[in-house]
Amino acid sequence: MTLQQIANQVFVHQQTGQEMGKVTLAHPTLNVQDAYEIQRLCMEQAIANGDRLIGWKMGLTSKAKQQSVGVEEAIYGRLTASMELTEPVLNLEGLIHPRVEPEFAFVINKELKGEQVTPRDVWLATECIFPALEVIDSRYKNFSFTLVDVVADNASSSKFLLGNQAFSPYSVSWDKVGVAMYRNGEKVQSGVGAAVLDHPVRSIVELVKMLSRSGLSIQPGMVVLAGGITEAINVYRGDHIEVQYDHIGSLSLQVG
Repeated sequence: MTLQQIANQVFVHQQTGQEMGKVTLAHPTLNVQDAYEIQRLCMEQAIANGDRLIGWKMGLTSKAKQQSVGVEEAIYGRLTASMELTEPVLNLEGLIHPRVEPEFAFVINKELKGEQVTPRDVWLATECIFPALEVIDSRYKNFSFTLVDVVADNASSSKFLLGNQAFSPYSVSWDKVGVAMYRNGEKVQSGVGAAVLDHPVRSIVELVKMLSRSGLSIQPGMVVLAGGITEAINVYRGDHIEVQYDHIGSLSLQVG
C-alpha cells in the first residue's frame, strides 16, 4: 500500500470521527519521515476539499513526555481554518475521545525559516501571543499510538480556541506564567510556561528547524500553538472548562 493510500484512510477517519487501528499495525516498516508525508498528503486532501492551512502546532514539548515515548525532539502538526473555534463552545459531534490542554498561541508576522533560527528571530517575528486552548483527539482506538502513528494522524490535531485579547510578546515572561485548569469548578491541572521546552519561544525555534528539513517555513499571519502547559484532560458533554492564566486573564470552554 502506498503512502497516498494510507493517507486516504487516515483522512477519512479524521473527517468522519470514526476510530481506527494504528497504521503501524498494518504497516510496521513506516518511519517518522513517512508519517510526516502521510500528514502532508492528508492536509492536501483537506485543502482540496476547501479547508485552508493557517498554522502549526507543536506536540511532545515536555521533556518528560519525550522520554516516555523514547524520542529526543517534539513533533508538529498542521492547523486549518476549520479547526478554529470561533465561539467558546465545543461540539462533540465528530470527535472520538477529546482532551483539552492550555497553551500559548504565537501569531507570526514575517516568515521564519532555516536551521539557524534563534529565539531573537522568533521574538522579532512575533506579532502577538494569545492564551489558547487546544482540543486533541487521536483517531486511534483507546488513544493508543506510537510516535509514527501520532505524526501520521496530524499530531492528534482537532480544534483550538484563542482568547479575545492578544498580548505583546514582551508583556510577561512567558516561561513564568502559571496556569490552572478547572473542570466544573474543580481544579484538575496546573502548570507553568517553562513546561514547554523550558520556554515557549524555544518550541517555536524547534518547529522552524524541523520544518526547514522539509523545505517548509512559518508564513506571515500563521498561528502556532507552542505546546501543552499541563497534561490534557478528558472532557464530556456538559462539562465547563475554565483555565486561569497568571497576568493575562482566563479562557472558558463549554462542552456540548
